[in-house]
Amino acid sequence: MKLAIVGYGKMGKMIEQLAPSFGFETALALDIHNNAGFEGMTDENFRGIDVAIEFSTPEVAPQNLVRLAGLKVNVVVGTTGWLNEMPRVREAVEANGTGLVWSANYSIGVNVFNKVAAEAARLFQQHPDYGAWAWEIHHSAKKDAPSGTLLRLVDLMKEAGYTHPIDTGSNRAGAHPGTHEIGFDSAADTVTLRHTARSREGFARGALHAARWIAGRKGVYEFRDILFAS
Repeated sequence: MKLAIVGYGKMGKMIEQLAPSFGFETALALDIHNNAGFEGMTDENFRGIDVAIEFSTPEVAPQNLVRLAGLKVNVVVGTTGWLNEMPRVREAVEANGTGLVWSANYSIGVNVFNKVAAEAARLFQQHPDYGAWAWEIHHSAKKDAPSGTLLRLVDLMKEAGYTHPIDTGSNRAGAHPGTHEIGFDSAADTVTLRHTARSREGFARGALHAARWIAGRKGVYEFRDILFAS
């Protein structure tokens, strides 16, 4: 299958490196040098492309996704911080009969961690003497703070029925690939749940797994729905 990478930074290069092991040939890579004004989004460039993986910036991701839908290209989007534009993107995907997978984080470990944290929140809802926090640290170049991953994690805790306050904190420093932590504390004890990424490879592998799955499908899906479908 032929793959297009939209956003050819560190994540894009990692995806290109791993793509062959998922059955993909990288046929196109777009970045600020050849797509600054969306000039790379052409029928000619995307002819024969099976799936695009989009890792750009929150400012341009929605327009990239709308244009990809218009080109009849299925897409996996890993950019975060753009979900307020989801209704417009969903409308474009559905109108063009294409497929899209979105997620705040494509790490399989993070998605399992999210389910565990949501279940813990459901159980601690019955015990208001425990206070809750959500915290993260990422590398200094990460643009959104709090990250989409942390915001989604807090949303999942609330969707699980947790109505007590969740104190949320975020740090940016150095080259840290990402740590997310959920905690519950009372006078008696503390429960801490933590996920620490070692590298970007887990995110790239998850995105490629999603790309292989969405090829030839229609509709809008969240990555966790693919992972835990049974």
